[in-house]
Amino acid sequence: MLKLKATDGHELDFWMQPATSNRRGGLVLLQEIFGITDQLKGVAERYASLGYDVAIPALFDRQKRGTVLAFDDAVTGAGLMKSAKLDETLLDILAAVLALKEQGDKVAVMGFCWGGGLAIRAAQKLDISAAVSFYGTRLPQYLDCPLKAPVMGHFGLSDSHVPPEMLQQAQDYLPDMQVHTYAAGHAFANDRRAAVYDQASAEKAHDRSAAFLAQHLS
Repeated sequence: MLKLKATDGHELDFWMQPATSNRRGGLVLLQEIFGITDQLKGVAERYASLGYDVAIPALFDRQKRGTVLAFDDAVTGAGLMKSAKLDETLLDILAAVLALKEQGDKVAVMGFCWGGGLAIRAAQKLDISAAVSFYGTRLPQYLDCPLKAPVMGHFGLSDSHVPPEMLQQAQDYLPDMQVHTYAAGHAFANDRRAAVYDQASAEKAHDRSAAFLAQHLS
């Protein structure tokens, strides 16, 4: 775990996973509401093996430093998420983007759940090359400005956090967002949550994401 400093002076932790094959660029991973979990570190290893330097900023450090929650503690995680200020969270994401850009690479952002929505926001507000959203939540609050970078979104058809009408509203407002849907529910790509994990859908989504990142970061 390393340290970052946002432009407003806030210092936060971030997990760094260097590329383990020929480098293609940088990738910022954005957490679910549970912090920098071992599961998310596993995702970092997956994309590091594809040639990306991967950074995971600790987005709850402004609320409670060092927070990592069990997956059955969604109540605590939701409370921390709701207390986070969007503009401040974006500064923390920007700090991770800039840290990766120091290597001279193109940088993309990928997020899951809360982080999936934030990835869309990053594509609207930050200078990045692409973004990937896995079952991004809180979509209505991001429907206020256009995309500046290409976005790929992965959503489960039975995701109660993103009902069909919410997803359709987002697609209508952001017509350039490339959306893929799966016969799965929320968090279908989290392989540490057996009750919701759908391996076939997860692998297809990651394969699509890998091709998308290679296209935009090469």
